[in-house]
Amino acid sequence: MIPTATYRIQFRNGMTFDRVASLVPYLKRLGISHLYASPIFTATSDSTHGYDVTDANEIEPSIGGREGFDRMVAALKAAGLGLILDIVPNHMAASLENAWWRDVIENGEQSRYARHFDIDWSRPLTLPFLGDTFEAVLENGEIAVKPDPQSGKPAFAYYESFYPLCPASWEGREQEVLALTDNTQIAELHARQPWRLMSWRDAPRDLSYRRFFEITGLVGVRVEEDAVFDDTHRLILALVHSGAVDGLRVDHVDGLADPKAYLERLRREVGPACYLTVEKILGEGEQIPADWPISGTTGYEFMASLSDALVDGSKLTALRHAYDDVVGKPVDMRAELRSAKLLMVNRNFEGEFTTLLRIAMGIAATTHETLEEQTVRVALRELLIAFPVYRTYGTADGLPPEGVALLHTLAGKVEATPHAPDPAALDFIIRLLTGEISGDVLEQAITFRTRFQQLTGPLMAKSVEDTLFFRQNMELALNEVGAEPIPGDFSLRRFHADMKTRREQQPDALSGTSTHDTKRGEDARARLYTLTEAPDRWAAHVARWREMNIGHVKELDDGPAPKAAGAWMLYQALAGVWPVRLTPGDTAGLQALETRFLAFVEKALREAKLRTDWADSNDAYEEAMLGYASQLLSPENPAFLRDFVSTLQPFIRAGLVNSLTQTVVKLTAPGVPDIYQGSEALNFSLVDPDNRREPDFAALEKMLEGYDNPAPAAEADWLSGRVNQHAIAKTLRLRQEKPVLFRKGDYLPLNATGTWARNVIAYARTEGDDALIVLTPRLMLNALQNQPLPPAQRFEETEIFLPARLANRRYRDILSGEEIALTDRIPLGALDCCSAAILIGL
Repeated sequence: MIPTATYRIQFRNGMTFDRVASLVPYLKRLGISHLYASPIFTATSDSTHGYDVTDANEIEPSIGGREGFDRMVAALKAAGLGLILDIVPNHMAASLENAWWRDVIENGEQSRYARHFDIDWSRPLTLPFLGDTFEAVLENGEIAVKPDPQSGKPAFAYYESFYPLCPASWEGREQEVLALTDNTQIAELHARQPWRLMSWRDAPRDLSYRRFFEITGLVGVRVEEDAVFDDTHRLILALVHSGAVDGLRVDHVDGLADPKAYLERLRREVGPACYLTVEKILGEGEQIPADWPISGTTGYEFMASLSDALVDGSKLTALRHAYDDVVGKPVDMRAELRSAKLLMVNRNFEGEFTTLLRIAMGIAATTHETLEEQTVRVALRELLIAFPVYRTYGTADGLPPEGVALLHTLAGKVEATPHAPDPAALDFIIRLLTGEISGDVLEQAITFRTRFQQLTGPLMAKSVEDTLFFRQNMELALNEVGAEPIPGDFSLRRFHADMKTRREQQPDALSGTSTHDTKRGEDARARLYTLTEAPDRWAAHVARWREMNIGHVKELDDGPAPKAAGAWMLYQALAGVWPVRLTPGDTAGLQALETRFLAFVEKALREAKLRTDWADSNDAYEEAMLGYASQLLSPENPAFLRDFVSTLQPFIRAGLVNSLTQTVVKLTAPGVPDIYQGSEALNFSLVDPDNRREPDFAALEKMLEGYDNPAPAAEADWLSGRVNQHAIAKTLRLRQEKPVLFRKGDYLPLNATGTWARNVIAYARTEGDDALIVLTPRLMLNALQNQPLPPAQRFEETEIFLPARLANRRYRDILSGEEIALTDRIPLGALDCCSAAILIGL
């Protein structure tokens, strides 16, 4: 069953099954068809998200266990709601709480689970969880041999962690081993284990298992093996077969060795009725492989398309020039992207890269290729850096045609750059990937291809989303998951083209605007889009604020903190997150915002990896930046606060109009609208963990009252997000009444002409006799000026011509309740389009 609308709930952190069961009446009234649950399986005891699974066949006890889950399912089913689960096939927690992982540590390659995890067994299993080298930790007396509190068996005790010793190293002499205190003897005992304890700092260079991105606490799972699939999906499949679960969301599908084979197996097991989506980042122009048996993605590409509709592309060059002036030189985004990718290849993923190089050189030696390691290293590095998408989808049978075409295209581009590698070395790498290699080393070539494909995704994600997007801050709203590192032109034409493609390629995919992974909430982005409408004004505001706070800048050995570009980022981030009703005199409100904002600033500085880093923090720099950010929110800085809040008001109002627009588009454009918890009102969150805070559900429930009342919205309704929430409830009711129209209906862009033509997004959905016309505003910053909300501005001298299938019939605006008779055109001056209109044909 395809949902008509989903609602994402983040479990843990106080959110339990019973609490969600109590929210079911609210979700029902909101018009939700399916609850979309974050991972619910047992994870590490300190998990805040559930993606660090320790037991895929047990439901997390702390959120209610199986009994609580069954109560929630009963409440959902009684209300006619379905359930979608977020599952994590790519990785599990590399934690002693994970019984499988613990068994592998104890028994090494002889463990039943030794092949469940993606481990290189040509060497001891690396355990990079020490604060220093094993030798240093041992010398400091931080490691001792003690009985494991759980099993009583001998183990290496490191603070609260107990690493089990392999039985062969102690059986028959247990008391002797437990009595060891001499460091030399303890070191010898360590050398007899199938694993090696090491510093966490060595993980990027020297790791014997595949990890999730660069998180050493998450170990890759070999779900491509039938036995591993069976063991990790036993409970998941039972829940689907029982009817408790109606859909599955597959986390990080690109991390799997063979995504297509996995999805085909999953589809066979769950049956044709189960709704399947995958978390996948699509590059510009990229589509989901047509032969994947799924409904689509979780919608990051939909968020990227929305920016086309809400960014003023005609003024983006001016904003870029203003940012260049602040930086002090023109920003070369291609060079910046290359720099970020080089950092990832050379440092953060050094171990994964070295493994690939080792496999390649082994093949070269066997096939008598006359290639120097350095030339192959450069060719491999340049190809990885050039990759524009997450991965290709080769299998043991080779690469699909589109993958082969992509590689040859990339090879041509790489050869044309100033960093062109040796042609023979590049050709060798391409042949390895395409399978054009002798049969004697085919297995090694397949391994190389698989490892290469599993590296390009993390390399892209960490280079772009978690490095470049924290370094370059011209327009923070564009630094989002799924966005292009080098954006093109922004236009309504491109937005409409994307929606037509979405209707054709994946009409049943989720359309998300906020997730637990987005860099900022959808309404913060909606507000920040408005900066593109007034780049010169924004630049002047930032210059004035920098001057007002010049006394809080610290001069450090490596330069001022913040530099001009850093201040630009801080003021923009603060503008995006600023609560609508927060005033300079609200001390408690300022303090609450400061706590959230400073956590963001610290993360942003470390993710940028310029003057500080997660691996090597620069305390002086961080303290200076956090001190500056703190002063921006200090009650003792009243002049700045008054100026900032006053200046922000036009951007706040225009941002709220954008918020309604993106909500209406999400509800009516191709795809299944997904509401992230609390985002039915307003979501001004920052990057995680801020975006995972629990919303005030009691306030949301109260706010929904009277949503079917045709009374016009007041300013308070805009400031609270009630206008968005009520639009959702009204439109989702219509989606339930006319599911075929929204799922299969044609998407028809409508063109406006006249004075306000560029300020309107207009399109229609049609299916048989059903017709829906959507009219919603864009680029309203200058049109609103100092008007209050709702906007009084009407689009006079502007009209939309209707094709015959839409013309000469009556419509009802489901948002206002008003009926209107249309001829062959819509005179926008007669409609309150500044507040959006959704016209359903009668």
